[in-house]
Amino acid sequence: MTTIRPSREDDLAAITAIYAHHVLHGTGTFETEPPTLADMTARRADVLSKDLPYLVAEQDGEVLGFAYCNWFKPRPAYRYSAEDSIYLAEAARGQGLGTKLLAALTQAAEAVGVRKLIAVIGDSANVGSVGVHRAQGFSHVGILKDCGWKFGQWRDVVLMDKVIGQGSDTAPE
Repeated sequence: MTTIRPSREDDLAAITAIYAHHVLHGTGTFETEPPTLADMTARRADVLSKDLPYLVAEQDGEVLGFAYCNWFKPRPAYRYSAEDSIYLAEAARGQGLGTKLLAALTQAAEAVGVRKLIAVIGDSANVGSVGVHRAQGFSHVGILKDCGWKFGQWRDVVLMDKVIGQGSDTAPE
């Protein structure tokens, strides 16, 4: 059985390996050099320092994926809008795990006051990520055409969003 739980420091080696695979072989991220364990440790610490969720999916003691959100932009006015990120181990793809991670991340983000989740999906051909977000109620906002160069091709960015919690119906506290 798969468990979705808050990440721990001892998950970082697996998180780093999963992300490195996506950097080297995928277009869901526009990074071209895999970050080090120290880099990923610092990135996780940054997310957690903002009281934002950083989750992992674990099965039989093995981390199969991770998801987190971070402020969409660093300026204070954006503090209720967060960009989500989800990455799965190659062997875990196609099993509904991305959907479970995104659902758990959405709940955790709402619990800390996020009002809007934004998906910035690398590569319009990334049908898996687009599909997971659509299945979780995200709406298509637009496409930034040809804004990334990876693997010898121009890549689009797909923008999707989802209102969570009270959204913009009320002023934040």
